[in-house]
Amino acid sequence: MSRVLPTISVTLVTFDSADFLVRCLDSLATQTAPPLEVVVVDNASRDASVAIARRHPAVTRVIENAHNVGFAAGQNQAIAASSGAWVLTLNPDVVLDATFLATLAARAVQPRPLGTLCGKLLRLGADGAPVVPARIDSTGIEFTRAFRHFDRGSEEPDDGRWAAEELVFGASAAAALYRREMIEDVAIEGEFFDETFFAYREDADVAWRAQLLGWDCLYVPSALGYHVRRVLPSRRGRLPAMLNRHSVKNRFLMRIKNADLAVWQRCALAGITRDALVVGGCLAREWSSLPAFWQVATLWPRARRQRAIIQARRRRDGAVIARWFR
Repeated sequence: MSRVLPTISVTLVTFDSADFLVRCLDSLATQTAPPLEVVVVDNASRDASVAIARRHPAVTRVIENAHNVGFAAGQNQAIAASSGAWVLTLNPDVVLDATFLATLAARAVQPRPLGTLCGKLLRLGADGAPVVPARIDSTGIEFTRAFRHFDRGSEEPDDGRWAAEELVFGASAAAALYRREMIEDVAIEGEFFDETFFAYREDADVAWRAQLLGWDCLYVPSALGYHVRRVLPSRRGRLPAMLNRHSVKNRFLMRIKNADLAVWQRCALAGITRDALVVGGCLAREWSSLPAFWQVATLWPRARRQRAIIQARRRRDGAVIARWFR
C-alpha cells in the first residue's frame, strides 16, 4: 500500500525579487507532489514582485508589509499564515527540480527526531541557467571551530562527493523543509527565526537550537534545486553595508544564545582568534559594521534570556553538539 505523503506549505519572502520570482514560482507549479499552499510575504518591494506573486497560479496568499521587516520576521509571518504539516522556506532566487517536494516528502515520514530535511542545491546563474560544469551551492550547514558556518560544499564541483544521504548540522533556509512540530518546539518567545537577526545566519541559529533540543536534519541529495547565490564570504566587499553589519552582529548573538561549555572547550582558541580578526577588520576598514557591536550590547539581555530558555529545555548533551564543530 502506498504511503500518504505529508502536506507541505511553501513560504517565500520577497524584496525586489522580480528578476527571479517567475522562475521560482513556475518550478513550484510543476511539482509532481504539489504543495498544499504557497504563501508570499513581500517586504515593501519597489519592483513588480507583488504583481507577479498575485497573478501567479501557484500562489495562494500574498501578504504585503508596509516596510522591510527582514527575512526572519517575514518568514515567521508566512509560517504563521500557513497550515501544512511541514514548511518549506524558499528563497525567490531558487528553482526546484520537479520532484524536489515529492522526494523530501517521502523521507519526511520518519521518526520524530527528524525535524529538518534539505536537498542538494546547485549553483544557478543570474540568467536562469545552471552553472556548467555543475557546482555545489549547499548540501546543508556546517560549523568550524572558529564559530564560522558555511554551506557544505559551496563552490566545489558536483563530482560525487555529496552523493550520500546523511545527517547534517542543519539546512540553508534558501530551501529548507521544517517539520511544524519542530517549528513550534524550538520557537523561543513566539519566534522560530530570531527576528533581531533581520537577515543572515538566522538559519544557522535555528539549526543550532534544533540540535540542542534533539531534532536532526537529513540531507537528501536526490532532491535537487538550483540557487543564484549572491552572498558569499569572497564577495563581502561588494555586499550592502547593512548586510555585513547584520552578519557581524549575528555572529555574536548566535553564540550568546547557543554555545555551552563543551563547545567553548573545543572552539575557544579558534573562536577568539576569529573574533579578534572580525573586530580588527571593522576597526581598520569596515567602519560601517562598527554599530553591530553596540547592537550586540543592546540585545545582550534578550539573548541571555533566550539562552536560559534554550538551556533549560535542551535534550542533547554538549559533547554531541561539540563534535559538529570541525
